[in-house]
Amino acid sequence: MDSSYLPSTIKQFEYYKSLGDKTIAQLTFDELKKEFAQDSNSVSIIVKHLVGNMLSRWTNFLTEDGEKKWRKRDEEFIDDFKSKDELLDAWNKGWNCLFTAIKPLSNHNLEQVIYIRNQGHSVTEAINRQMMHYAYHVGQIVYIGKLIKGEHWKSLSIPKGQSKAYNKDKFQHDKSRKHFTEDL
Repeated sequence: MDSSYLPSTIKQFEYYKSLGDKTIAQLTFDELKKEFAQDSNSVSIIVKHLVGNMLSRWTNFLTEDGEKKWRKRDEEFIDDFKSKDELLDAWNKGWNCLFTAIKPLSNHNLEQVIYIRNQGHSVTEAINRQMMHYAYHVGQIVYIGKLIKGEHWKSLSIPKGQSKAYNKDKFQHDKSRKHFTEDL
């Protein structure tokens, strides 16, 4: 695998974290706890689930199964955060666990087999699996945030009606190779 995979992966994870960060920043604690239907998940519950998953998957991930015996997944869907600060502390703890695990990796780690619920994955497959899982849930967080804020939502991407101006600006620059998040 070429040497761009790990740096690109880290940038992608940082991007998804930033989308969550920017959404959470726009919401009050009561808004973070809002559920739209019975048995739906609030932003708060999704954060709790992501944190539980991250801590389980990335703690000693090269040497232990990614589904830890101490994880209580069903409890991740019970909203018991007492404050926005507590939610943010948990959110950051989960992401810090992930980054602590993947930043020291090198290309020679990528084909190593690790296990999640006794199912073998290469490190590359495990990273891809988790990235897609987190992107799925961060997308839910952003969507819920947009629903809650309505017209007061601050766009996290190209705002509606601004694509032409955005593209015009991009095409005024010379071609270059860089990760798309470097311009955000």
